[in-house]
Amino acid sequence: MAKRSIIHMLNPMIKNSPFDINMALDAGYDMIIPYENTTLEEVAGMTQDAIFSRGPAGVKKTGMFIGGRDIGLAMDMLDAAKKAMVPPFEISVFADPSGAFTTAAALVACIERELKKNFDQDLSGARAVVFGGTGPVGLATAVLAAEQGAITTIVDHFSIDTALEYAEEAKRRYGVDLRATTAASDADKARLLSNADVVFCTAKAGVQVLSAPVLADAKQLKVAGDVNAVAPLGIEGVDLMHNGEPLIHATASPKAVGIGALAIGNVKYKLQHELLKQTLTAEKPVYLDFRNAIGEARKLV
Repeated sequence: MAKRSIIHMLNPMIKNSPFDINMALDAGYDMIIPYENTTLEEVAGMTQDAIFSRGPAGVKKTGMFIGGRDIGLAMDMLDAAKKAMVPPFEISVFADPSGAFTTAAALVACIERELKKNFDQDLSGARAVVFGGTGPVGLATAVLAAEQGAITTIVDHFSIDTALEYAEEAKRRYGVDLRATTAASDADKARLLSNADVVFCTAKAGVQVLSAPVLADAKQLKVAGDVNAVAPLGIEGVDLMHNGEPLIHATASPKAVGIGALAIGNVKYKLQHELLKQTLTAEKPVYLDFRNAIGEARKLV
């Protein structure tokens, strides 16, 4: 009897995401097995239960997905799963907590495309500001931008200490240098935008982060991307479907363009689908996180 394909979906939170479950099914898996409240200490044992129960042929039809919301924990769980493999008993593992990794990769790839198309440059040497930079999407975005050579600042709305803590974690985990600050007022935001080339808006949904008066102070802004799809949108003047349209409120930077949440989300959706397919169809086991995702995202844009 032919073995059916199975993906084990590990989540340290109390519920698995219906979005991720739907995506795994649409990527071709026959069986979706969710696990809730999974701890880091349990990952190795669960991984070995998954690999040793199916035989060398069965592991080729077995995958593992790591969700949750904490990207540091997701990376630790991915590493624990990888270390628990015993070749040839080895399966593919994909970490994408809260969709943060695929969203960040899609956002960065869209920004890179507009920089190249409109300004004939890439992120290397660009000054990038990540609003909501201590959230899961924001931190992954910041790390990706910094890895491409951008001078990257993460912004926490409330606490400089929180921003500094996450910058230190990024240095420890990924070897990138991030600047850290807070911006609770429009004056703080205008100061940050005054010499920014790129803005990544990854803050809480339903909160306008950058208003028209703030954008008016952006003297060298080139591209701004917003992942917030809930009104009010994060950047005034950037609509959901904008995909390189003029950023009308950045009056001091008349060539600046914006990218909206649904344009980014379209790439994110295709990206997550592609990476889930890879866990099922790759000839050799793959271990996927946001750093793998950026390469695929570039192909999609």
